[in-house]
Amino acid sequence: MKQTTKWLGLAALIFASSAVTATVIRTQTPPADIAEAPKTMPAPSVSAPSALVDLTAAAESSVNAVVYIKVTQNGKTQRVQVRDPFAEFFGEFFGQGQMPPQQREYKSPDRHGAGSGVIISSDGYIVTNNHVVGNADVIDVKLNDNREFKGRIIGCDENTDLALIKIEGKDLPTIPIGNSDELKLGQWVLAVGNPFNLTSTVTAGVVSAKARSLGANGIESFIQTDAAINSGNSGGALVNERGELVGINAMIYSQTGSYSGYGFAIPTTIMNKVVADLKAYGVVQRAVLGVQGTDVGNYIDMEKAKGNEVDLGTVSGVYIDQVTDGSAAQEAGLQKGDVIVKLAGKDTDKMSRLQEEIAQHRPGDKVSVTYLRNKKTQKTDVTLRNAQGGTKVMEEVDMDDMGVQLKPLADKDKQLLRIPYGLVVNNIRRGKLQEAGVDKGTIFIQVNDAKLNTVEDWEEAVKRASQSTDRTLWIKALTPSGRKVSFVIDLNE
Repeated sequence: MKQTTKWLGLAALIFASSAVTATVIRTQTPPADIAEAPKTMPAPSVSAPSALVDLTAAAESSVNAVVYIKVTQNGKTQRVQVRDPFAEFFGEFFGQGQMPPQQREYKSPDRHGAGSGVIISSDGYIVTNNHVVGNADVIDVKLNDNREFKGRIIGCDENTDLALIKIEGKDLPTIPIGNSDELKLGQWVLAVGNPFNLTSTVTAGVVSAKARSLGANGIESFIQTDAAINSGNSGGALVNERGELVGINAMIYSQTGSYSGYGFAIPTTIMNKVVADLKAYGVVQRAVLGVQGTDVGNYIDMEKAKGNEVDLGTVSGVYIDQVTDGSAAQEAGLQKGDVIVKLAGKDTDKMSRLQEEIAQHRPGDKVSVTYLRNKKTQKTDVTLRNAQGGTKVMEEVDMDDMGVQLKPLADKDKQLLRIPYGLVVNNIRRGKLQEAGVDKGTIFIQVNDAKLNTVEDWEEAVKRASQSTDRTLWIKALTPSGRKVSFVIDLNE
């Protein structure tokens, strides 16, 4: 059976209404006379997990800081033109000619989902997954003591699948944040969340692997655990035996869509940087080294498959296959064929570890890179850059800086101009758009690749552009008379 990687949130909205059937399997203790081992064959001494480490304190402290998140995505209302075939027939029959199309309004149903979140500050900041709340119009947060709050999004990051939301509360329970780098293979951890809407659920397991990459999307350096996690655990806490937060549960790897032994969490080393950026800038400051490559082990295997023998002087590290022109790596002298073994003094035995380390830095940070060239160890300093090739941090664009108020184009104007969608400039003041020559009454049709049906479409297009490589808005528009015009807005200015 094909294996699938599945985001955990019931907030993957299509799963929100699915029925869940639970099967409870009870174990039975055998009678004493059967269970007792023969005296001639002494049973091996095996300590129960509870004898190795006591997880009760960690469970009791962390469960109060893990919240249940319910999200609602409002249904969308659309007006479409439809033709009544009977009206056309009878119109022609009675000599009235072809009947004009009718306008009908359709509204899709609201969509609901649920997931988990972790309170990281007593004033109400909560970390969860982007796939839990990223598309939500309404966020309801319920604490373990049954208090309920409305949540608002501070920021979301698709690349790491993390999101930061805020509720208005005081003296809220929190989880102390631990260092995920200190986790050891085989160390006991707890997964705390709300699987299948079963609130405040705690499961235990061990760290099965670190810096795991699954080939999904974005930055991947997961903590793998065998603690049972399922749909609804998304955004919940992975805690160590001391009750410290070491990861945010995000994914499962399963043949069935349910828990089968493997769960994955985003380490706190990445979470801390993302949270700090979202608080300070509204957008994650992504540092870029400027190399493409693969794990040394993968490279050696690929070359062997071609019949080539390879000796790089190491069997671990990141083999550089390409260096981006004008990048930080090129400026520092890195070349194709080099093998990166350390960044900022930390071992980078594979690409996922290199990604994790870079994700902890901002553009402009200077880091040391240790690499092998022709099997000889060399070291250089690299000043990391942003996606635009500079070293400045990039703040999310303030919509007020646009200086424009938009509203959906009226149906009669759509018919007159023969366009199916658009937003009209209802009011304009000093700002980027006025400086570009936009006037009141201008009709925005498309921004970059986004068609503009609603004001939310415009806001999302601006947000995406602010996080893109060139930070540019390409606006296709019409004048009130229907003349085609276009505008280019540089968000860096």
